[in-house]
Amino acid sequence: MRSMSSFVVGLAGGVVGAIAVAVILILAFDAGGVQRETVVKTETIPLTQGQGEGLSPAQIYDELASGVVMILAVFEAPDSWWDSGPSQGLGTGFVTSDDGYILTNAHVVSRDGSVAEEVTVVFRSEDGEQRVEGTLVGVDNDSDVALIQVDPEGLELTPLPLGDSDTVTVGEPVVAIGNPLGYDFSVTSGIVSATGRSLRSPSGAVIPDGIQTDAAINQGNSGGPLINAGGEVIGINEQIATQSGGNEGLGFAVPINTAVRVMEQLKENGEVTYAWLGIGGQTVTAEVAEMFDLGVRAGALIEQVVPGGPADEAGLRGGGRTVDVQGQDYVIGGDIITEIDGIPITGYDDLVAYLAEKRPGDTVGVTIVRDGQTQQIEVTLGERPSAM
Repeated sequence: MRSMSSFVVGLAGGVVGAIAVAVILILAFDAGGVQRETVVKTETIPLTQGQGEGLSPAQIYDELASGVVMILAVFEAPDSWWDSGPSQGLGTGFVTSDDGYILTNAHVVSRDGSVAEEVTVVFRSEDGEQRVEGTLVGVDNDSDVALIQVDPEGLELTPLPLGDSDTVTVGEPVVAIGNPLGYDFSVTSGIVSATGRSLRSPSGAVIPDGIQTDAAINQGNSGGPLINAGGEVIGINEQIATQSGGNEGLGFAVPINTAVRVMEQLKENGEVTYAWLGIGGQTVTAEVAEMFDLGVRAGALIEQVVPGGPADEAGLRGGGRTVDVQGQDYVIGGDIITEIDGIPITGYDDLVAYLAEKRPGDTVGVTIVRDGQTQQIEVTLGERPSAM
């Protein structure tokens, strides 16, 4: 996600005691406010349609809050002389199935490349609080999605209905349920402010099709559900853009369709593989296209091709000359991707988003413009190297 230099983009994970501030990311883990003994027997309740076009925030909370959980993660102390012992992180998650699978953010249960030693899942109901041990099924830092499983025996689980993030519209009402700053099981409401945002994951990878909302999100909300008026989860609350370090109405969620794809792979293999084209590039703007007479109005400019990668083997070409356009470097002369499998590509983010839905070994038809001429090239996608 791009942000103004005066902004700080922060993962909404929770914390007290030790907030590490980086130039781009605020990483936060809550070690306090977790001694409360209040919470859980969860109940499965059918959704009741409210007045008007959907459920009210009160109805959504009443019917779905029992499917939202607090995640407490214990991390081993780093091997440093100034550290006093293990640290604890706090976040949110939500139940997705009767057999105890729970989605959350990777950064809630993973830190500095290491996963949590212990994961405790806290359920809430009117009867109080119930803490159970969670098993970490898998973590994918590239999408910032993690999957936990609890033993369903003795629990009345409330799986949350999962929606379709491809159908999300700007302006539709949403609510977020989570544990901001340790204030457990809080609900906030707002609207979808924008769609198609490119988010930056903890690993540095791009998460395409992010959802922006003005529903209040703070540290501790990470991993919690963003729910539409139909009572369906459309995203996992993940990060904020802020100048103050707190909520300023700029919250972002990983789209639920992305999370579901990751969840299925984690269930099956415990890890996630990504399709790889083997290029680096940028979005072709109208200004750049006109300035250098590229013969297109929009597309994804291939600046470099990884030697021996899928694009290289298929014959795609990178650029050879670097130019400066208002302080932004472009490597021009390479192929410009305008379609993939017949789907228009208007920018590099479109390409990333489309490839995120493919698997290694899939073959895609790439439409390019090379030296003013349109060509069709088939590329068999590889598996993205872990180092990338």
